[in-house]
Amino acid sequence: MQIFEFHFNPKTKEDLIFDSFCFEPENIYEKRVGSLYMLGLLKNVLPQNIRFLERLAKIIKEKFYSSTLVKPEKSLKNSLKEANDFLENIAKRGDVSWLGNLSFGVISLKSFELNFTKVGDLKFLLLRKGGVLDIDQKLKLEDFEPYPLKIFGNIISGKLAENDILLALTKEVYETFQSQNIPNEIAKIKPFDEKKLGEVLKVKNDLLSKISGICLLIYLSKEIAVGKRETIFPQPREFSLKEIFSPIVIRIRGLIKKPRLEFKKFPQLKIPKFTFPKLNKNLILVLVLIFFLALGWVLTQREEKQQLEIYQATLEKIQEKVNQAKTFLILKETKPQAKKEANLLLKESWEEISPLSEIAPTLPSDFSNRILSLKETISKNLYQLNKLVIIEEPELFFEFNQAEFVPQKMAASPNRLYFFNAFAENLFSLTKEGVGKVIPINKKFNDAVTLGDSAVFFEKPDQLTILKDDQLNFSSLQLLSDFNYDSLSSYKSNLYIFARKQGEIIKYPYLEEFQWGSPQFWLAPKAKKATNSKSMVVDGSIWILNKDNSITKYYGGWPKETITLDIFPSPKNFSKIFTLPNLPYLYFLEPEQNRIVILNKKGEIVKQFQSEKFDNLLDFGVSENGKTIYLLNGLKVYQILL
Repeated sequence: MQIFEFHFNPKTKEDLIFDSFCFEPENIYEKRVGSLYMLGLLKNVLPQNIRFLERLAKIIKEKFYSSTLVKPEKSLKNSLKEANDFLENIAKRGDVSWLGNLSFGVISLKSFELNFTKVGDLKFLLLRKGGVLDIDQKLKLEDFEPYPLKIFGNIISGKLAENDILLALTKEVYETFQSQNIPNEIAKIKPFDEKKLGEVLKVKNDLLSKISGICLLIYLSKEIAVGKRETIFPQPREFSLKEIFSPIVIRIRGLIKKPRLEFKKFPQLKIPKFTFPKLNKNLILVLVLIFFLALGWVLTQREEKQQLEIYQATLEKIQEKVNQAKTFLILKETKPQAKKEANLLLKESWEEISPLSEIAPTLPSDFSNRILSLKETISKNLYQLNKLVIIEEPELFFEFNQAEFVPQKMAASPNRLYFFNAFAENLFSLTKEGVGKVIPINKKFNDAVTLGDSAVFFEKPDQLTILKDDQLNFSSLQLLSDFNYDSLSSYKSNLYIFARKQGEIIKYPYLEEFQWGSPQFWLAPKAKKATNSKSMVVDGSIWILNKDNSITKYYGGWPKETITLDIFPSPKNFSKIFTLPNLPYLYFLEPEQNRIVILNKKGEIVKQFQSEKFDNLLDFGVSENGKTIYLLNGLKVYQILL
């Protein structure tokens, strides 16, 4: 196995650091888990984080080789858990400057067995038999939460073969390599050797001199070779305390070796012989220690002062943006675009000041107060612009008895609310006066819609149960083969089934007496399928909530427009979309941020409600006139009056 580490233009940017780390087993125990390779890049680096990548790599390496009695994949998982704990701890201490700026990849190799993971903008390519494979497309890392922090997530595992080449690249290097077709040229090197690799890169020398980043290349061969590290355009030597003080230490050691110093006797002056007392070795070491401690204190004070100056400069830039936003707010009544500009500036200011507010308690009190005061100003303006209402004590409408019924989903008709659970039998009916009862039925339902005063409950794959005037009726749908029906909606008594996997919408026309006709594909044959979606609702048009939290409006079988939401807080994970044909609003549930959001059908914010009490949002329903929202939160039903 041959390892090549190419570092392109280190130190070109003062606020950018990157490095690679290669570790081979040092004993028979470490050989059980194999080799470990890492590369990382950190943008917008603060002075205290100059060694951030080294610290992270050291933690992963030490944990990886401490678990040699397990398989390499398990050992890698253990080391990533340790890394997550490390990152969580430093974030809790106030250092969040690396969040969003860190790219880091970890690779383990043993006997051609590959395990790897990444976070941030890195790319992993496999060069095999002259071709180039993108092998990290299936690596879908989950969005991390601040606390508990989970940066490193899933691991990809695979089997490599002799003469395979693995490339790990930072973003800028990857983009340049791709634009110049370099991976394909490397893949065509046969037989592979260092000289030919150098020739490929030398041809692109002018272009490579303008980029910064890393290319880690691993060539899988049976012969073991010493790893090669190359710095493209050498970096200047780093400041080293060891180099500066080593002459002093040597001189002190010389004095220790010669404990006696004598002055020559000059008889004419009759100066008596004098012997310099022995130097105490421990005393000298103590003095040296005191010297270094004093020096460290001076450097720390200087670093803290420099860091504070950086924070002050950042705060001044944020203040400038806030002042610009206030100017736009003055003009918002006469210039509609001014409101959008103000909102954008304030959101940027919020993102920039949030890391500062986390570390504010560690800063001088007057400066800390300035940060918190400015953050409060930003939040007030953002709340007002985005019509965000914080509810301290939401109104409790009903609370379930866990021993009697545990709800999971709900549907709202004009006079009642219905609750059901896909994992438990029975239904629960709740009047608008707050009187509830269990409706016994030996079925588990996946979804439901209301048709006037009736409710239709859907049980996969094709069963319908209709509840009207406390009477139960049963029906079934004609299935389309190979389709997995996910959710149900209705319009003018017609039923619409969403098959998420295929991205298809199937319409069942209403006949009579709660019977529905043969299925019809609602989307036009050549229309783009709705495969990238989470939820659907019908009001004449069909509204699709996409996985990226945008909304696509379909009409007449075709997608007509896609709305991207520009609101604060920015959407993380909407779970459901809802509307009614007679309402001008779209409603969105977001359990992750404890809120429900209301937009008009142009995508403009109408109102949003947020509460710490909304800590287990499961579903919601809206009254026929749109004036009341019912939120199912665990065993509680909250009521919001508009």
